[in-house]
Amino acid sequence: MLNPSSEALMKRRVFIKVVGGVAGGLAMGGQSFLSAADAVETRVEGLPRRPLGQTGKKVSVVGFPGLALMHYDQKRCTEGLHSAFERGLNYFDVAPAYNNGDCENKMGIGLQGLDRDQYFLACKTNQRKKEGARMELERSLTRLKTDHFDLYQLHHLRQPAEVREVLGPDGALATIQKARDEGKIRHVGFSAHTTKAALQVMKEFRFDTVMFPVSFAEYYTIGFAKEVLDLAEKQGVGVIAIKPMSMGQWPQGAKKTREWWYRCTESQREVDLAMRFALSLPGVVSGIPPSFLDLLDKAIEAGKNFKPITDEELAELQQIAKSCESFFKTEDAKVALGARLHERSMAGCPHDYGHWA
Repeated sequence: MLNPSSEALMKRRVFIKVVGGVAGGLAMGGQSFLSAADAVETRVEGLPRRPLGQTGKKVSVVGFPGLALMHYDQKRCTEGLHSAFERGLNYFDVAPAYNNGDCENKMGIGLQGLDRDQYFLACKTNQRKKEGARMELERSLTRLKTDHFDLYQLHHLRQPAEVREVLGPDGALATIQKARDEGKIRHVGFSAHTTKAALQVMKEFRFDTVMFPVSFAEYYTIGFAKEVLDLAEKQGVGVIAIKPMSMGQWPQGAKKTREWWYRCTESQREVDLAMRFALSLPGVVSGIPPSFLDLLDKAIEAGKNFKPITDEELAELQQIAKSCESFFKTEDAKVALGARLHERSMAGCPHDYGHWA
């Protein structure tokens, strides 16, 4: 029998071998992408909408990043929300963890005047027990000035222990299911930030959506998201990509183009390529850009110009990815090896409780 240290070392070797093999396969073009024939979509104001898994709903390929509202006063927030809607965006994402509820309050005020039946409103709970989840749900409904959420999600799953807790008899999922029966929730999803947590929760319960980091930088450096995308495709679950415009960690000593905890694509050309990469992956329905209104504008422009990514453009992104450092590698590896993570593990993250979807 292996002693604990030997067993951990063997697990680590297996993990590194698997990740290395996946990344190498991707670099050689092993992943399938959408063809022009696959990409037939409805467009509203020029922005494509896609079916969200098996929900029967269609959402815009670009979602509104509710965390962005932390940067602006109410007037600018309201203008940003209405402007996005007028340009065809109908998917709005927010969470109580975003700036201690400030973003929910601003979105609730800002969405007034828009036809509730014409937009898809998604919220989350980072509570793990059913009592806490009920409290957050009811408070979020009040803040967002609505009687229902089109999508409600378990927020920021990372560790197997969290998955077991939320799925247990006293877990948050029990509240979500009851609220769905009450008509307060239409569809159920989750966001996760490690491969192990995502795969585990998907195998235990059939969700309508999965929210997971999908970016060319992570994909080509460590193969991140591939296993989750594969399972989602098999289950027919709609994937909402977070961090689609991420370029990973800030390189040491690099001059930051903006104060944010990860590096973003900035030029319209880079944004076009990054969004097209994520949206060309089978199963990906929509992408949530970084939390700034100027980057949302560029993402909407990229969405309106969407067409499936070409081999030449993939080669260009693979080259760019060589200068990127994975944002998720360390945490994903630790969880894969069974290590327990600290509550807040990402320096500079503005979310409460370390939640950074």
